[in-house]
Formats: sequence, structure tokens, C-alpha cells
Amino acid sequence: MLLTLVGIYLVVSIGLGLVAARQVHNVRDYITAGRHLPMVVVLAMVFATWFGAETVLGNSGAFLKDGLSGLISDPLGAGICLMLFGLLFARPLYRMNLLTLGDFFRRRYNRGIELALSVCIVVSYLGWVAAQITALGLVFNMLSDETITQGWGMVIGACVVLLYTLLGGMWSVAVTTFVQMIVIVAGLFYVAWIANGLSGGISTVIAHALETEKFNIAAGVSWREALGWAAAFFTMALGSIPQQDVFQRVNSSGNERIAVWGTTLGGFLYILFALVPIYLAYTALVIDPDMVNHLLTTTADGEPSQRILPTLVMRHMSPVTQVIFFGALLSVIMSTASGTLLAPSVTFSENVVKSFFPQMNDNQLLKVSRATVVVFTLLVTWYALTSNATIHEMVVRAYRITLAGAFVPLVAGIFLKRANELGGALAVCFGLVTWVLGEILIHIEAISDIIEPQVYGLIASMIGMAVGVVFGTKTNDAPAVAPTNAQARQL
Repeated sequence: MLLTLVGIYLVVSIGLGLVAARQVHNVRDYITAGRHLPMVVVLAMVFATWFGAETVLGNSGAFLKDGLSGLISDPLGAGICLMLFGLLFARPLYRMNLLTLGDFFRRRYNRGIELALSVCIVVSYLGWVAAQITALGLVFNMLSDETITQGWGMVIGACVVLLYTLLGGMWSVAVTTFVQMIVIVAGLFYVAWIANGLSGGISTVIAHALETEKFNIAAGVSWREALGWAAAFFTMALGSIPQQDVFQRVNSSGNERIAVWGTTLGGFLYILFALVPIYLAYTALVIDPDMVNHLLTTTADGEPSQRILPTLVMRHMSPVTQVIFFGALLSVIMSTASGTLLAPSVTFSENVVKSFFPQMNDNQLLKVSRATVVVFTLLVTWYALTSNATIHEMVVRAYRITLAGAFVPLVAGIFLKRANELGGALAVCFGLVTWVLGEILIHIEAISDIIEPQVYGLIASMIGMAVGVVFGTKTNDAPAVAPTNAQARQL
């Protein structure tokens, strides 16, 4: 019964995506939804940017194990990233009327930097999308009482997301995400209300968390741990800024005001609403401590803590609540998976393939973009099936490469007038080489892991840009800020 109702919901989601696909007439419609999306849809899409498997399943388990310190990167770092993007980056980038972030790097620097950073952006999505596919496999496995293996669940989930993303692109992502956000908000609040009754109320749950010092983030913290938290925060908060999925949501806005405030408010709502599944997970500890402690201490089957919420609902809540919860959970994962599946695919087609075949017309580029979506889906599904990493680990690794290689060229390209091609090239090279070298040295235990390698990469990237600014040729035709609205309309 439960699996049947969830299956009907998936069919409806696919149908919505296919209906939205009728709005796609060219590659700009496919990538940016024609820049016609209203505030409420942009807000929902930004909110859904990272409200996925990590937020509901990963963060809740992290809080139970590590308290507030487990939430440094997500939701705090992720939400701050969205607010920073809205307040500082949305307006100048929106005015440039681009298709992808890779287009910015080409226009501001050169094709070589465009190609290098576009590849970095595409690679960064491998773990993030694989985390969503892994979570879909987990959900189907639990819904079927393990009749469907987690591997086959991943395949089914990937096919569902592919079906409505493939044809409709950003239009399908926008329409399905808007509906899915309604299901998410209503569903999780309803489940939290039920769990609140089972656990004795909010005051009981908070008192229990205070007793176990889950909110005591500073007590006994060593400088080594503080550095680790800082690295985790900056990796997410800054490394996620040069990302196509964030930019794509901003760039699909109907106007500049929507681009700025839809993103900023979406980031605030993300942090606020991410507390709901965390609260839900802690009610599980109050309601069924034996179950939670067993899952937290079990080392088999990947990351058992990500099963806490689904197990709580399956054991202690009614069939109606189970349908609502798993419908909301699937909405969470699919809304994130669809956007993050589209973003690297269009980046690859627009900024990598087109770099080698610049003569491609609009219709050909649209076909290549859709083909790339299929190929990338196959790639991330294979990675999810073969990787031993947990959902949390996949997400944590995702943004290291963009923090080390892409963040400085983006910031300098927008805000530093003297940024030039030499500075961009050195920033990319210094950042990526330092990061890769650091990863190798830490892996062979040649250096300490007190500071994570991507932070060294970020510092090296800053040095590279500074050297280029001092010794490079000033680029007179590349403004440090984006054009005005009147100039953008002429591009």
C-alpha cells in the first residue's frame, strides 16, 4: 500500500515535468527557463538547492552524534552561501545575461580558464548528485521492506529524475520543485507534529538535548577542532558559490530584484527549515533511544545514522503519516537531484563541448545538452553503486575543488578591476595544484591534516591572483563589475 501510493506520487511528478517540457523551445529555455520565473518559484528552487538527502538524513544523524558542531558546514555554511550569493553575486551576474558560470570565465578571462573551471564545476557535482541517488536507493529499499535492494532503488530513482529533467530542463525543475516544496513543508511539519506528541513536547526534547550537551559547542574545543570546523564552514559557504545550480536558479529569475531577494530569502529559509528534520531526529532519541543508539553504533551498511528518521516513522507512526513522510522525503531528494543533475550537464555541453565545436547552432546545443544529461546520470549512478562513501562524505567532498580553483577567479573577476588573464590562470593553477598535492600528502601521512588541503588551495589561489595583478597586463575590455541593465539587454 505504502509503496503503491509513493509510486503514484512519482508518476505525478514525472507528468508535471513532461507538461513543463512543452515550454522548451531553445537552449535558453532549457537552461534558464527563459528567465521568466516569478519570486515564489525562485524562492522554492533556491530553498531546494541543498534541501536534499544530506539535510534530512545526513544532518539529523550528524547532530545526534556531534551536536551543533556537526551542523557547521550544513545547514549553516550552505545557508550562508545562498545569502552571500544573493546579496553580493546575484545582481552583477544576472545583468551579464549568461547561460552558465563558465560563460563568465570565458568573457572575463579566456577560453582556457573557461574550460578548466567548467571541468572543475562538473567534477564537483559527481559526489553531490551521487548522494541524492544513494538516498533514493535507501528510501526505495526501506519502502519495500528490503524487497527492492538499495542498488536497484538507486537505479529506479535515477530513472525517475532523469525522465522529467531530460526533456524539460529548467522548466521541469522549476515546476516540479515548486510542487515538491509544498509537499516537503507540509509533510515535514505534519510529521514533526506527530513526533512532538510521541516525545512529550518541544520542552521535553530541548531539555533532553541540553542534558546531553548537544548545544554546548565551545566547551572543551581544541584549536585543532576549531580549525577543522572553520575549514568545513568555508568549504561549503565559499566553495559552493561558484556552482552552476545556484547560478542557474538566480539566472532563471524574471528580473533582477527576484534574483537578489529570492536567493537571499531562500538561504535564510533553508537554515530555518533545516532545523525541522534535526528536531525530528532528536525526538527519535527520546521516543526510542535503543533504536537510535543501535543505529549510531552500528558500523555495517554504510552510514546507519541516515536510517534514523525513516526507521522512527516506520516503527512508531501510522500508515497515513508514513505516506506523508516518505512523499516529503522523496520530494526533498528529487528536487535537489533534478537541479544538480541539470547543472553539470549544461555546463559540460555549453562550456566544454562547445569550446571544441563552436559552430554548433542552438538546436544542436540543445540536443547535446540532453544527451549529456543522460550520460551524467549514468555516471553518477555508477559512482553511487560502486562507492563506499556515505551520503555525508559524498557531500563534504563535493566543493573542495571549486573552493581551491574557482572561488578566487570568480570573486576577483567581478569585484577586482585589475584582475587579468595571468591572474586568473595562476589562481587556477596554484589553487588546484596545491589542493591536489595536499590531498596526496595527507593520504600518505606525509603532513598533518590539521588544516584541510582545500584551504591551502584557496590561499595559493589568492597568491596566484595577486601575482597576476602585479605582473600581468591590465585587461581594459573586461570590467570588474557587470554591465548595467541597459547594457545587458544589448548582449
